[in-house]
Amino acid sequence: MIKRGVYPLPVARWEKVLDTVLRAASDANIDFGELCALLKALGFDERVRGDHYIFSKAGVSEIINLQPKSGKAKPYQVKQVRNLITKYRLGS
Repeated sequence: MIKRGVYPLPVARWEKVLDTVLRAASDANIDFGELCALLKALGFDERVRGDHYIFSKAGVSEIINLQPKSGKAKPYQVKQVRNLITKYRLGS
């Protein structure tokens, strides 16, 4: 479930980003900041080491490591996030 009122993006925007990620329609066109906000809204903790944004969550064994590329998320990293969301049934 998406946490409400915690991050700067409105819930409707998180839901749109979640929908776009899950549909796999445009992995190369996902805004990096919005993907990070989505992960935080899904309950992930964020650490930043240089340009590496590292996300972890209790109950999820994988760690997601994201790096921006010209303000967008890298397509293979969007796929990793999608696989994690579906594997652990997050965001439903």
